[in-house]
Amino acid sequence: MSAVYYTTFDSPVGPLLLAGDSNALRRVNFESSKHSAVPQPEWKQNRTAFAEVIRQLQAYFRGELRVFDVPLAMEGTEFQLRVWNALRAIPYGETISYAQLAERIGNPKAVRAVGLANGSNPIPIIVPCHRVIGSDGSLTGFGGGLSTKKILLNLESKQLSYL
Repeated sequence: MSAVYYTTFDSPVGPLLLAGDSNALRRVNFESSKHSAVPQPEWKQNRTAFAEVIRQLQAYFRGELRVFDVPLAMEGTEFQLRVWNALRAIPYGETISYAQLAERIGNPKAVRAVGLANGSNPIPIIVPCHRVIGSDGSLTGFGGGLSTKKILLNLESKQLSYL
């Protein structure tokens, strides 16, 4: 594996740790998350490597960007990758339930497994796991916290700008 680079981005939902290699983004972590990653000793700080990711995140938070276009390198099981790819197909400003997501990947009985895979998404915001809600419309689980999930959904549904 090539060198891992990282930087932080002060977003409207708190500091985000961005990590990747010279080819693709591998992680976006909320500092406040209980699963927050910390830079490993062998990682190299390099803000320049994330200039395009940061530009797109800023445009997203201004309400000007609906679809991210950055190379991603997501590592997970075959099932997780199917779920994460299905997340990327949820349109900006829309939400679906975990049950609907399970149906979309062709496994309607895997609602709990879909929830676990959704919660393991290594690249939140860009891979929009925040767009998945409970079947009753409730906000459930999100690595960045439910308040952050609400901010992201409000941004998308009301065309708000946070920058």
